[in-house]
Amino acid sequence: MLDLVIKGGTVLDGTGAPARTADVGIRDGAVVSIGDVDEPARSSLDAGGLMVAPGFVDLHTHYDAQLAWDPSASPSPLHGVTTVLGGNCGFSLAPSGPEHADYLMRLMARVEGMPLAALEKGLAWDWRSFGDWMDRLEGRIGVNAGFLVGHSTLRRVVMGDAASEGAPAGEKDVAAMVAELHAAIESGAMGFSTSQAHTHHDGSGAPVPSRSSDAAEMLALAAAIRDHEGTTLELILPGCLNGFNDDEIELMASLSVAARRPANWNVLAVTSMDPDGWRRQLEASTRAAERGGRVVALTLPYGMSIRLSFLTGTVIDGLPGWGPILGLPVEERLRALSDPEVRRRMAEGAASPEAGVLGYLARWHRLEILETFSPVNDGLEGRRVSDIAKERGQDAFDTLLDIVVADGLRTGLRPPMPQATEEDWRLRAESWRDPRTVVGGSDAGAHLDMMCGAVYSTSLLASVRDHGTVSWEEAVQQLSDVPARLYGLRGRGRLAEGWAADVVLFDPDRVAPGKERTVEDLPGGAWRLYAGAEGVEHVLVNGTAVVKEGVATGAVPGSLLRSGRDTETVLP
Repeated sequence: MLDLVIKGGTVLDGTGAPARTADVGIRDGAVVSIGDVDEPARSSLDAGGLMVAPGFVDLHTHYDAQLAWDPSASPSPLHGVTTVLGGNCGFSLAPSGPEHADYLMRLMARVEGMPLAALEKGLAWDWRSFGDWMDRLEGRIGVNAGFLVGHSTLRRVVMGDAASEGAPAGEKDVAAMVAELHAAIESGAMGFSTSQAHTHHDGSGAPVPSRSSDAAEMLALAAAIRDHEGTTLELILPGCLNGFNDDEIELMASLSVAARRPANWNVLAVTSMDPDGWRRQLEASTRAAERGGRVVALTLPYGMSIRLSFLTGTVIDGLPGWGPILGLPVEERLRALSDPEVRRRMAEGAASPEAGVLGYLARWHRLEILETFSPVNDGLEGRRVSDIAKERGQDAFDTLLDIVVADGLRTGLRPPMPQATEEDWRLRAESWRDPRTVVGGSDAGAHLDMMCGAVYSTSLLASVRDHGTVSWEEAVQQLSDVPARLYGLRGRGRLAEGWAADVVLFDPDRVAPGKERTVEDLPGGAWRLYAGAEGVEHVLVNGTAVVKEGVATGAVPGSLLRSGRDTETVLP
């Protein structure tokens, strides 16, 4: 007898094959039949009018911490995601020890936008090995999850404070890092991640530890993962944002060759304002292939928006003279931002030549009020500061700070962003079809004060309906099978007999991301930006519903993915 039969849906199996109307039979957490299923079942699900697809695989998340207090990895399952990969960008929670907890918490809070209070209250921080940390998640998660080992964490554990002092590691330190990496992978880690991004700083403002490494250190660590089945490599370089130089292209190719594994980087921007920019970036992949390596770019299926806040200060604390003010405790900051003299100095700093590209944000009159929290600010959401200032007969900057202070600094603000054109959508679709890319780069679980990246999957599906970007078959393949095959996930990413019953049912007429909003649901009373989904009706993980009629069930059927056991080797 079947546990469940999904009846009469339009099945997209993830391979790109044409959709077909079929039933899907599920037993013991696996798909056992697809077609006209007439075997008795304990329960059934009417999928008439819905599309039935494999669960989506998100390769670039930072759910490492959140899963400790939120086993569902919300809101990703609401968007059809059933498998998440963490430990990206060189940052993992393990291996470490309690003596490194304060440093790692402050690093994660600074570089990945996770509230420090949540990290302090939501995690025990008493593990010492990667295996010890992973064992704490076994049997307690609602999604399938695997994790890379972060370079900055390895360096900190081996070298302590010296990890961030700018000097290359000595031979003994490199050997110790390699040994720690081997031990972590033997415990199930999925591979290795690193960062050289100039935007990555720790809690004290110093470069994160991995930025002090040289090529020899990175190559030694990359070479270590080739000794293990089913491992992979992830990295971020300055050129990921600004365009790769020859040295960076050589480094990426060399790392892939040393590892004998694909390397992926985050994130490829595609825009009609620079229609050939993404093609130039992908030349790195072509040149790596000539060397015998494989380099793949993750690319978001929508134009990223940014949300500013005077509470976190992320991004705007880079304006000249703003850092010390936005670093004050909240009560002191409120007093400072109410002081006319402080306001004058801040406005001058933001308008100075030293502000550089951040000066674009200092066009206060153009900011949109996204979300307010004080009754004094009722009715301001969705309006521009310029219009409010005109009504009040005030300077735009004074108007902005009056609103922010009244909200206790929590006001959500958005600078003007260009609206996507049909040419943008056409170029994005072209990039998705390129074998040198994978749709992803959500950063879900991170940058909680600026965005909710979990919407990437429903954004892609909505683009199929609204802009005709790709076919439904292609969209589902990009969200499921393509990332699963890149990481060698065994039995996941497709609807096929004998494969895991990770399944998403969505309404093609309604599927879309929901409105982003602030929720206070993190440990320590901390808040985050959150967006649900429309039209995602049911989501199964290993045959068990984690979303039913659009609502999370709280079930924890997820598998903790371990390299070798749950993955197979993918060669460049």
